[in-house]
Amino acid sequence: MESINKKLTTKQLLGLMALAYAFSFLIRMIWVYQFHDDPNFFWNGQLMINTNDGYFFASGAQKELFGLHEANPRVPSVWAYGVVFFTTLFAKITPFSLETIILYMPAVISSLVVVPIILIARLYKKTLWGFFAALLGSIAWSYYNRTMTGYYDSDMFSAMAPMFILYFLMKSTLDFNLRSALYAAIAIVLYPFLYDQGQAIVYVMGMLYGAYMVWYHRNENVTYASLCLIFLALIPFKVFGIDAPYHYVLQVIAVFAAYMVLRNNIYPQRQKMLMYTAAFLFIAFLLLGNVLGLIIGKVASYIVTGTAAEGLHYYSVNQTVREAGHIPFSVFANRISGSSFGVIIALLGYAVLVFRHRAFILALPLVGIGIFALFGGLRFTVYAVPVAALSAVYLFYVIGEQFKHKYAPLLLMAAGTVVMLFPNITHIIAYKVPTVLNKAEVEDLAKLDTLAQGKDYTLAWWDYGYPIWYYSDTSTLIDGGKHNNDNFIVSKILQTTSDELAANLSRLAVETYVKSGYKLVTRTLFDAKEKDPNLILSELETSSYPLPAKTRDVYLYLPYRMLNIFPTVALFGNLDLKSGKKLRNIIFYPARAVSKKKGQVQLSNGIVLDLEKGTIRLGGQAQPLQGLLVTQNDSKGHITVEGQRFHQEGSLSVIYMKSYGQFIVLDNETLNSLYVRMFILGKYDKNLFELVVASPYSRIYRLKK
Repeated sequence: MESINKKLTTKQLLGLMALAYAFSFLIRMIWVYQFHDDPNFFWNGQLMINTNDGYFFASGAQKELFGLHEANPRVPSVWAYGVVFFTTLFAKITPFSLETIILYMPAVISSLVVVPIILIARLYKKTLWGFFAALLGSIAWSYYNRTMTGYYDSDMFSAMAPMFILYFLMKSTLDFNLRSALYAAIAIVLYPFLYDQGQAIVYVMGMLYGAYMVWYHRNENVTYASLCLIFLALIPFKVFGIDAPYHYVLQVIAVFAAYMVLRNNIYPQRQKMLMYTAAFLFIAFLLLGNVLGLIIGKVASYIVTGTAAEGLHYYSVNQTVREAGHIPFSVFANRISGSSFGVIIALLGYAVLVFRHRAFILALPLVGIGIFALFGGLRFTVYAVPVAALSAVYLFYVIGEQFKHKYAPLLLMAAGTVVMLFPNITHIIAYKVPTVLNKAEVEDLAKLDTLAQGKDYTLAWWDYGYPIWYYSDTSTLIDGGKHNNDNFIVSKILQTTSDELAANLSRLAVETYVKSGYKLVTRTLFDAKEKDPNLILSELETSSYPLPAKTRDVYLYLPYRMLNIFPTVALFGNLDLKSGKKLRNIIFYPARAVSKKKGQVQLSNGIVLDLEKGTIRLGGQAQPLQGLLVTQNDSKGHITVEGQRFHQEGSLSVIYMKSYGQFIVLDNETLNSLYVRMFILGKYDKNLFELVVASPYSRIYRLKK
């Protein structure tokens, strides 16, 4: 094995990198091939992206390229995020459309992870080990899911960028060349620009590097000079009030200037001075970086399950997001290595790696955050994938060493890699995730774009905020990054039975948001007032409520795809803000018929309807239904409703959406909620709302007040 690696020239090294990169990229084309002939997933001649958050960054690119979203305070600037910057750059220097760039950019960028994986192995003269690990690490389950073609998000940098940092840090512990520490420091400076959510991980990597160098290499002349560069890089210059991109530029200049000074001062007699300088910079990093606060805050954000402000209680999004929940070991194992067998091999391999090559201790934060996924949720598994791939393949190499044949390590690495690739590629083929919206839904938002002005607002659940920005050029009250206490307002609007409350609260919320300088609306309307929030909501039900002057139009976006999550949406507004207790038990069960026999309809969720007797069997107990409503949609968005009355005393009703083949079992108060009435039944107060877009996929209303 050693003799094979020693023969690898730089040209051959680059060839292996290109081969691994091509493998990673081509695997990501499977999804494109699967949907390339489905017109429902295309817009402007290109496949649409498959992650909601992608429209946040894409809107930022639209803002820079086309001058859109100028009135939207939430759309990022070109310098706010690396993904927006590179998207804009590619759009300006290449002939590709914005839609094409955001579709393929995740595959192009994330596949670069093969480079640091191979380079790390190269440090130990085992380049082929790195090559096989790159094949596995670049497409393993979790990393693929968050970097596949169409998954346009900053996640494309999430694991790739830390691996470059890890490579340079490890290299500096082996060659004791200050230039390696310089490259690591520059990578650390730029990392928040690429992926700000992972800053806590880089902080831990920097602190572990400091402890490692002091423990193992305290007597090396270059140790404290290296620490000076790393700790200087970890200090966030933005705390000095410098805006991006200037604080990044100034920090890179500062790091390089420090390198120029330090490289001429690495002498034994100056070691004490360097040690004091490193200690000073470390303390400055701890103070200015808010290290403990950031790390604890990140952990707490995935553990805390509720929020309270000024004595009021709000429902937390983390209580409903699957990514933030505990996961079983099998899911954890699949996400990191493709199987339970694979992750066990990886963990054993990492232990062997640390035993044989102690510099791999520096990878512990990435391994640790991956293990934290068992408690913190799915999103953390992605960080551990590349290190797990290196570890697993290395274990195959070590086992191969036990055989006398010189090619045994190579053959075992190749065979082991193929075995571990199989479940991951099988998953990729089966992972047919759809685009965020289909063509018909986008057409509805494009119609809204022709009606609305850039200063107007569209009220919708936060899942649809970013796509609304991108396709309709209107602002929203809540979105994928701003889904906090203001969720209460939108949820309350969607579930209220009072059109006056919905109209008044919509106008009041939007005008308050703009006038306050885009602060939390709930903080202004409820938290900062001594009046009981329930009394305020009661007053909003009256037509005489004094509203602020109208400065822009407000639209309500009611999509069909919200039907299945409506019970979750309703949780946020179904609260007494003072006590935090839910106001009532909401029943809303969408289902499809699986059988029909003698007037009895068996639904997919186990509910049985007896349409001859007018009863429903729910949880093993039959009870009377108040009625059945049958709706029919035509191609122009018109809705006809036919009704059948059963039992006046019944507390439940059933809607059969004939055009969709969809049944809904719901309580009678929810039957009169805004979403049910205005989207499913097509009933609304024409004095308060105007229907401006209607299709089977969504209905959009303009507020007249």
